Amino acid sequence: MNGEMIHQQRIPSPHPKIKLYLVTYWSDGLRVKGYLAEPEWGIQLPGLLYLRGGIKNVGMVRIARIIQWAAEGFVVMAPFYRGNRGGEGQEDFGGEDRYDAYASFDLLKRHQRVCAKWIHVFGFSRGGIMALLTGIERDVASVTTWNGVSDMFLTYEERIDLRKMLKRVVGGTPTKVPERYQWRTPLENIAFIQGPVQIIHGVKDEHVSVEHAYRLERALREHGKRMHLRYFESYPHHFPPFEHRRILTEAADWMKQQQT
Repeated sequence: MNGEMIHQQRIPSPHPKIKLYLVTYWSDGLRVKGYLAEPEWGIQLPGLLYLRGGIKNVGMVRIARIIQWAAEGFVVMAPFYRGNRGGEGQEDFGGEDRYDAYASFDLLKRHQRVCAKWIHVFGFSRGGIMALLTGIERDVASVTTWNGVSDMFLTYEERIDLRKMLKRVVGGTPTKVPERYQWRTPLENIAFIQGPVQIIHGVKDEHVSVEHAYRLERALREHGKRMHLRYFESYPHHFPPFEHRRILTEAADWMKQQQT
């Protein structure tokens, strides 16, 4: 069953009051791995699905980051995506690996300490498309995209350094297989997104241009969706550590305000 836990192994946590697990779960018939962070305080907590950027080892989930989110009072699930860290299958940049995100959401929904109606989705960089796709397919409390991709055609156009990888995992160029890039572009179905959307983006982002955020904002406005916009004029793809921590806490506070 998708989202069913197969195995969880307690591993050392850098926070004395947050339990950390390496988990294996079912996703679309595959054994996929990820991290689960669980605060020791509270009884029923909101859940947070943390969707990483990059591909393979580039942009892999950082324990410190999910602990930061868990310290805000969330039970955090962070999938590695299929084919990574011993998981089965092959990651394909917003293709079939989207089901790993959906299954992670379902896992959180079954978690005994998670309030099922308070599950938020967060995506960074490439994780932005994963978060938006999940928000379209699942009944989420909110979606946050931080320097997130929203348009795969734009990614191919802007990131010349990624074109070889994209042609390999997607199966061609946007000219040859436009339907595959369209399938990976959540803007196409943004009318169906379930919850409010928080957009955080550095205007000087050199990896995922702020145009991704602008296109997402326009699409949300077109369909009358609720949104919270946070553009930072002087920040690139990776924010300064102190500012990142502050903005993360503010983003978490906004998420909790959406819990009704």
